[in-house]
Amino acid sequence: MIARFALAATAAFAMTVSAHAERTDLTIGVVLEPPHLDPTAGAAAAIDEVVYANVFEGLTRIGRDGAVQPGLAENWIISDDGLTYTFELREGVTFHDGTALDAGDVVFSLDRARGEDSVNAQKGLFDAIESVAQMDELTVEVTLSRPAGDFLYNMGWGDAVIVAAESAETNKENPVGTGPFTFVEWQKGAAVTLQRNDAYWGDAPALTDVTFRFIPDPAAATAALLAGDVQAYTNLPAPESIPVFEADPRFTVAIGSTEGETILSTNNKKPPFDDVRVRQAIAHAIDRQAIIDGAMFGLGTPIGSHFAPHHPAYVELSETYPYDPDRARELLAEAGHGDGITGTLKLPPPSYARRSGEVVAAQLREVGIDLEIEPVEWAQWLEQVFTNKDYDLTIVSHTEPNDIGIYARDDYYFQYENPDFNAVIEELSVTAGEDARYELFRKAQQIIAEDAVNGYLFQLPKNGVWDAKLEGMWENSPVQANDVTGVRWTE
Repeated sequence: MIARFALAATAAFAMTVSAHAERTDLTIGVVLEPPHLDPTAGAAAAIDEVVYANVFEGLTRIGRDGAVQPGLAENWIISDDGLTYTFELREGVTFHDGTALDAGDVVFSLDRARGEDSVNAQKGLFDAIESVAQMDELTVEVTLSRPAGDFLYNMGWGDAVIVAAESAETNKENPVGTGPFTFVEWQKGAAVTLQRNDAYWGDAPALTDVTFRFIPDPAAATAALLAGDVQAYTNLPAPESIPVFEADPRFTVAIGSTEGETILSTNNKKPPFDDVRVRQAIAHAIDRQAIIDGAMFGLGTPIGSHFAPHHPAYVELSETYPYDPDRARELLAEAGHGDGITGTLKLPPPSYARRSGEVVAAQLREVGIDLEIEPVEWAQWLEQVFTNKDYDLTIVSHTEPNDIGIYARDDYYFQYENPDFNAVIEELSVTAGEDARYELFRKAQQIIAEDAVNGYLFQLPKNGVWDAKLEGMWENSPVQANDVTGVRWTE
């Protein structure tokens, strides 16, 4: 009797292990719901967090280590003068609607992204392109007007994915790409579901079904993970819960890095913030470590400019305007605001923004800057702040890699203008050598730090928490993506 019971128990255990090892579904929690699902037509990082590398692919792709890898182009040749890139496309690639990928799709995508009527949020990625030509069915020649050392990297951004003319206009609601997963369903306010693409040109992913659930509330995110309703959170919005998961063997906790410079974005053309002395006063009033401790539970790296600390060209500038409330008050008085100033602080939904905003508002109040906090939804933030520039101050994390060039854009929502800075970025755009590029990056960091363009707070950490039986999750975020093509369940 005992032997039979032991044998039955052993068989049951083996069946349980086998069933778990064969699991092929995954539900990932994400903070924000994307406004739509077309990465070539929107600035929201939430779009790429669902579809980049999963649904849509570019000529190149950015790997988990931040390096450029072949994508839809399996090879490329660069001319000696750095002006001509000849891309050889992979054979047998099809879009999810069954149409074949060819050189014409690449010409269409790049011309569409750089066209006069383009709505691409990163149109600057394509500024160096002079022409795009189809040489044969699977060969594309891209001619640049000037050398661009980061061109291959730029072609790996979500904004540069290749789309088909037949489906480009409907990708916002029904995305059709070439990636290893196809779009199944978008339950507005709840989740997006993807399914494995059995016709994929490359290695088939281990997962067959992936669901991205939108859970912005920190407490709800924690509860969903603990209950198993979601099996992974690539960036948990509840840093206060990290110790709970670190103590639970059911979970893996990976605190990694992101490209997210979290800043107190400032409207540089709106009085009184158009006065550099007021912006310098704000910089002196900010206690970065107190913000990190109070809003992020100690997770985050102080920054003094718009650049990631893990980048080799990073310059430590957080002491350009050290925390000095008395000096902040003096600067306000010099600017004619000795009696203080008022303004608004618009805060989007992420917990890092809402929580940091409370701390920042309290710190600025101490020096005579009284801010009215206005919580806004993400769609409102994109319309009011990013598009219409209707704001005084806001807090947001800029997660695009190497994006310091946004400060040279005339129509960008910071509304910052400095010919000296623009000249550095212009020189950077025609410089290919790594050492020379790094030196220009350092100059750019110094200029915007001294101009106190924005309040530079901290580099957003990647608070990854997922089921310990998952492997292949990204510990760091070199791009704004949740690439699940290499994720699988283990025993």
